[in-house]
Formats: sequence, structure tokens, C-alpha cells
Amino acid sequence: MSKTPKLIQSIERAVALLEIIAQQGGGARLRDLATISGLGKTTAHNILQTLEQLGYVHRRLGDMNYYLGGRILNLSRIVGNDYVFRDRMHPILENIARDSGATVYFAVPSGDKAAYVDIVDLKDPLFAASRLRDREKLEGSSVGLVFLAFVPGLGKRVLATRSNALDENILSEIESVRIKGYALDIESYRPGINAVAIPWRESSGEVRASIALWGRLPNCRDSG
Repeated sequence: MSKTPKLIQSIERAVALLEIIAQQGGGARLRDLATISGLGKTTAHNILQTLEQLGYVHRRLGDMNYYLGGRILNLSRIVGNDYVFRDRMHPILENIARDSGATVYFAVPSGDKAAYVDIVDLKDPLFAASRLRDREKLEGSSVGLVFLAFVPGLGKRVLATRSNALDENILSEIESVRIKGYALDIESYRPGINAVAIPWRESSGEVRASIALWGRLPNCRDSG
């Protein structure tokens, strides 16, 4: 008979609070979370603050509730899929590609990387199909900078796996994206290619995805 492992109380409590938020429809007040979990309000508040800093819960402006954060979806994407989300957005991406003449990328955060779940290239659909489900490091690309700027806790996740990934230049770019609301890539990620990326937000304001437009500079060949 296997021995029952010793459980870590702080992790048990954090998971319990996340499950209660889910059971309450995705959002709950501190008072209710403390009552249902049996925790003191101070203890529950401290755990929720930690979860908020890491992106597992978030609060909305003027709202007392704690909501499940994008980091929960982020982790699930590593083994899950975004096909329903992609299908809903695809007609919009096609319109953007048609109007701009650019290749349109639709990406979601996946662990400490970005995953492309849809790519619309009206001139070269085979290229687009070949890159679907690609996952790239966040640091450096316009899509990645959008996620690092607007998804809470994601920078800490990157540093946990690549301790030297976010140098002073990258941190400066991230802050610039927060201020401007969009990210530019002028041949920094792929030679001969310029890109601009914007966040795609849920109605709550939470960033769930990024839309990027990529275009080749005249008379340049992509060496990547």
C-alpha cells in the first residue's frame, strides 16, 4: 500500500481558492472566498494577491470580485487547443489580410512561448499552413512583446525557464509597448520582414491573444 504523500498547505489553499472562484461562475468576492474556504480573510487575501501577481487571478477596475486569470488558460493551452477561438476569429483575420495585403498571424500565449493558432496568407496559403501551431520564444518578436507587456506574470514565467531572456533592452521595449498599446518589429526578428502586433482583449479587458501583420520589405529575401 503506497504511503500518502505529505501535502503542502499553502498550495492546497491556493488551489481551493481557484476552484471556488470557478464554482462561483468565474468570479467571487474576498469575503465569500474566505467563508467558503474556511480561511481567515487576511490569509485568503495574501494568497489571492500572490495568485494575482502570477496571473492566475485578476481584478477589474471598480469591481470587488476576483476572477480567474489568463494564466489558467495559458497553462491549459500547452495540452489543449484553440480551434473554436480560431474559427470564430478567422473571418476577421481574412478581412484584415485582404484590406492590408499583409500576412496576418493570430497567436496565443502557451507556457513561456507564443503559439500561432491561425495564419492567413492569401498569396501563399501553403506557407501559412506549414507554420500553424509553431511556438516561438516571447522575447524579441512583436507578438511576444505584446504578451509580455499585457499578460500578468508572464515575464516571471519566462525568467523561470530562461533566466537571461529579458535584458535591459527587452524590458525597455516591453514598457514602450505598454505605453503605446502596440509592438513593432523592424527586421529585428526576421531579416527583410517588418511587423506590427496588437493585443486582442476579452470584454473584461484581459488580453487573450495577439494579432500581428507581417510584410516583406521590397527586394529582400527572408533568410530565416
